[in-house]
Amino acid sequence: MKTHARLTFAAALLASVLAAPGCVPLVATGAAVGTLAALDRRTLGAQTEDQEIEVRAANRMRDALKQPGGVSVTSFNRKVLLTGQVASEDDKRAAEAAVAALPNVRSIHNELQVLGRPSLATSAADTSITARVKAALLDAQDLHANVIKVVTESGTVYLMGLVSRREAERAAQVASRVAGVQRVVTVFEYITEEEVKRVSQPKQ
Repeated sequence: MKTHARLTFAAALLASVLAAPGCVPLVATGAAVGTLAALDRRTLGAQTEDQEIEVRAANRMRDALKQPGGVSVTSFNRKVLLTGQVASEDDKRAAEAAVAALPNVRSIHNELQVLGRPSLATSAADTSITARVKAALLDAQDLHANVIKVVTESGTVYLMGLVSRREAERAAQVASRVAGVQRVVTVFEYITEEEVKRVSQPKQ
């Protein structure tokens, strides 16, 4: 069981590295690894809509922002997290408005910073932190690493997923102990332990 978890994690980690912010200025960080779909606690419909939200949001921001580069859009169960850096408060508001206009978006967590484009060194450090946090979550025997999405921006780690309160607290604790992490922000959607058991069943 643990071996299977490591294999699926390795696939997810590879995908996250290939989609790192340093590779593409405007990033849509979606659950793109098909092999993990059956293990995801979201419905297949929600997984599809999350990917659509990310792609559409990225396209809209190219028109809405003066300097769209450096913005990351992450959707999980139709809840959107905006991270990255923009040139002005107007751009920050415009980015949120662009996402709010999309269908199926339930809520928006706007963590954009008005600092301009991040440096390549910062982006590389964030990618490394994300990989270390994912590895630490995998090593935690009491967590299912594949159900937790990790996003890092300027040393701040954002955790998303459908989890119980116990899982959320444990994941935040694990992430906070990883080298380089300055702050941990939880953007989880909480479910009961009974719901965890139900949604953790592999999808056919």
